[in-house]
Amino acid sequence: MANRNMHQARMLSADSPQPGRRGTDSPASSEPTPANKGSPAPPQQQRSPAADQSEGAAEETGEGSSKMTLDIASFRKPGEKTFTQRSRLFVGSLPLDVTEAEFKNLFAKYGKISDVFINRERGFGFVRLETRTLAEIAKVEVDGTVLNNRPLKVRFATHGAALTVRNLLPVVTNELLEQAFSEFGPVERAVVVTDDRGRSTGRGIVEFENKVSARKALERCGEGAMLLTTTPCPAIVEPMEHLDEEEGLPEKILQKSPKYYKEREQPPRFAQPGTFEFEYASRWKALDEMEKQQREQVDRNIKEAKEKLESELEAAKNEHQLMLMRQGKR
Repeated sequence: MANRNMHQARMLSADSPQPGRRGTDSPASSEPTPANKGSPAPPQQQRSPAADQSEGAAEETGEGSSKMTLDIASFRKPGEKTFTQRSRLFVGSLPLDVTEAEFKNLFAKYGKISDVFINRERGFGFVRLETRTLAEIAKVEVDGTVLNNRPLKVRFATHGAALTVRNLLPVVTNELLEQAFSEFGPVERAVVVTDDRGRSTGRGIVEFENKVSARKALERCGEGAMLLTTTPCPAIVEPMEHLDEEEGLPEKILQKSPKYYKEREQPPRFAQPGTFEFEYASRWKALDEMEKQQREQVDRNIKEAKEKLESELEAAKNEHQLMLMRQGKR
């Protein structure tokens, strides 16, 4: 979905304000030339063949460039909340003399923006776009943009008000999760994590609009027992661990310390049997296998304990119902 929208954005926004990238089109040649960094006006971004084809088609049909605008509404999912923290971007490696107008212009073609913050002393800033999809497109296109001879680094900002919820029963849905946690403050997003078959994993994610609401939920659920369904199975709430599974760790951003060069002396390889490497690699694998077995044993113990608790709970419920029936007959 995001890839399709990115392609559509490039085709539909040929005349929109473009942030300067590594080169621009020359009227006399198709080869890109370096952007003029000293010009007060933002340099043009190199245009893709798809954009050129789209413009040519528009000219043949008599449509002017004014028709080729970005349809922001097409990048909003039904019922999606706008200007959430999920659509907030971090922009690093900013020039120390960057102005707010220059910073905003980088994201002008991606629709309305808010929550603009610039730290000139440390060379970074934040900006919030209308939707997550628009933020994904902006992240891909603006990352690497050269501004005043400095290539920008763009990534999603850490969501400081996100919580992980465990111990959810299979009947808990996204809507019920949001309804329950709205008690602590405005919820931007609530999702029950499912497996590849669409079945609940018993885990969920709740993202609040602000940190105050998240802290309130964390404290209240830690001190008490929040129940989402009839069965007294409390929700276990924890701060969300933020991991980057998209960008990862590129070679270009890794600091080259002495340890780096020492470890990189040998290329990737398989250890040969009978060697020093093979002996200690085997010991590492044995340790990993032991950890795996112990974790599996812990999981089995927890599963048995949960089944026992559920059985005792069911028996207690039946006994309680029977007691109420007897009291009603008196």
